[in-house]
Amino acid sequence: MSINKQSETAANLQIGPTDQGMVRLYIETPDYQLPLDFDPDEAIEIAEELTAAANKARAITPKR
Repeated sequence: MSINKQSETAANLQIGPTDQGMVRLYIETPDYQLPLDFDPDEAIEIAEELTAAANKARAITPKR
C-alpha cells in the first residue's frame, strides 16, 4: 500500500510514554494490535515529520 492509496480500515491510535522511558505509538484495528516503541529523540523526529506533512497537506487542501 502506498501513501496515496486510501483504505477503509479503521484504527485507533494511542500515544504515550512507557515505564521504560520510551514513547509508544499503539495502533489497534479489529484484526491486530501494533505497539511501536521509540526513544525520545526518535519520537521528536517523528513529531517533526508529522508536523511537516500536516503543513504540506494543509497547503494543498482547498479552503472552506
